[in-house]
Amino acid sequence: MNSGNHSVPAPLSKLLAHLPAYPGSVLFAAGLNLALAQHLPVDTLHMLENRILRIQARDAAIAFDFVWSKGKFSAVAPGGDVALTIAAPLYDFYLLIQRKEDPDTLFFSRRLSMEGDTELGLLVKNTLDALDMSLFTPEQFLPGKMLGRLLPRVASKPGGF
Repeated sequence: MNSGNHSVPAPLSKLLAHLPAYPGSVLFAAGLNLALAQHLPVDTLHMLENRILRIQARDAAIAFDFVWSKGKFSAVAPGGDVALTIAAPLYDFYLLIQRKEDPDTLFFSRRLSMEGDTELGLLVKNTLDALDMSLFTPEQFLPGKMLGRLLPRVASKPGGF
């Protein structure tokens, strides 16, 4: 599949480029915490500790900076020392999540790029390859399912709600 046929329209990309990056990173980090954090191996989380990562959708002119620290993903304001940037067109990220495209294929066709710490990049790639992607199907993000995952975490914190 070629992402060129599915690029974000230029007018929308220009509009997105003018939006502040940090609020998007906050939402992205929250999504990672709800959908991904509990499924990551401890050794992977240890390697991610305090390392700033950036996910960049090139055609949408947006990027999300985040870090794993103190047991959760958190947003980072742009301008920090980014350890790894993973960039691709938005549609190619969608294909990756759906497992309709292989990251190696995208990388060698120059549709996906990784810049920065290559060891960290391989760790992220291999970890994501090993995950059960059915965790990310749309029905997993319905309000009832999200609330079911969130409530036990809130209740287990000191002081409860």
